[in-house]
Amino acid sequence: MDLREIKFGIEIETVKQSRDIIAWAIHSVVGGTVSHVGEPSCYDPWEVKDIRGRRWKVMADSSLSNVPFNLRAEVVSPVLRYDDIEQMQEVVRAVKRCGAKISRQCGIHIHIDAAPFDGRRLGNLAKIVYKQEPLILHALGIRQNRLQRYTRPVSDNLIQQIEAKKPKTKEELNPIWYGYENRRPYHYDSSRYAGLNFHNIFYGQTVEFRWFEGTLHAGKIKAYIQFCLALAAKAINAKSASSRKREFRAESAKYDFRVFLLHLGLIGEEFKTARQHLMANMPGNAAWKNGIATQTQTTGESA
Repeated sequence: MDLREIKFGIEIETVKQSRDIIAWAIHSVVGGTVSHVGEPSCYDPWEVKDIRGRRWKVMADSSLSNVPFNLRAEVVSPVLRYDDIEQMQEVVRAVKRCGAKISRQCGIHIHIDAAPFDGRRLGNLAKIVYKQEPLILHALGIRQNRLQRYTRPVSDNLIQQIEAKKPKTKEELNPIWYGYENRRPYHYDSSRYAGLNFHNIFYGQTVEFRWFEGTLHAGKIKAYIQFCLALAAKAINAKSASSRKREFRAESAKYDFRVFLLHLGLIGEEFKTARQHLMANMPGNAAWKNGIATQTQTTGESA
C-alpha cells in the first residue's frame, strides 16, 4: 500500500485567538458555511462545513489550562487524503495570519485510518516505532514533561506481549493494549496518552500519533503528516518487523535517521523538505557515519 493512499486527520492546538475568528480563517481557505454549534458547552465548538461537505471543527481543549477559555482552540480536520495536504497547509497559514499562537502546552495529533491494519500490521507498527524511538524522540525534540504525561514511549511490556502472542486481528490486540479485554473503551482512557496511541483504534478507528510539539509552521506540519503516513505504509506492507531497540549514538544520529527515513520511502525531491525538517535537530552528518564516507555518499544518492 502506498503512503499516498492512506487517509488521515490532524488536530492542532492553539492559543491567543478565539474559536470564531479561527473558524472564519479556515473558511477563507475551504469555503462553505460557518456555524457556532456551542454544544457540548465544555468544548463550545465552531464548525466550518466546506464546499465539499467536509466538516472542520474548532473547539476548546481542557489541556490548555493556563489560557482563558475563550482563547483555547483545537483545530480538528475532517478525514483528509494525501492530495489535501497542500490545502491543509493553507489552512494552517490562515490560522496563523488571524492571530493564533502556539504555547508550550500546545501539541499536534495526527490520526491515521486504522482500516488497512490488522493485528499483525499493528504489531509491526509498534515494533518499528519501538526500535527507532530513540531517534524519533530526539528528532522531534519532545520535552520531558510531554513524554511523561501526554506522549509516553512504547512500553517494553507491550512489545513483549506482541512478540509472545502475535496478534492476528485487532480483537486479539485489544487485551494486549489494555491488559484486559476492553469492549467498551472510554474516550479519556489513560492508555491514550502515548506517542503511539492504539486506544483510538478501539474508540475512534484511527491510529493516533501524539508526539508532536505545537507549531503553525506549514512545512513542519506537512513533514509530520508524511512521516506518519510513511510509518503506517511500512507497517502495512512489511511481512514482519524487528523490535531490537536501536542505540542512540550522537556521532551517527543524523546519518542513522536519514537512512531510516529513506527505508520508510521518503526518498527523492517530493520528500526533500520533509527530510530537512525531520533531521534538523539531529547531531552528526547526514552523509557520514562515524567520520567515514559511506557508500550512499560516494554513489551520490540524494538526501
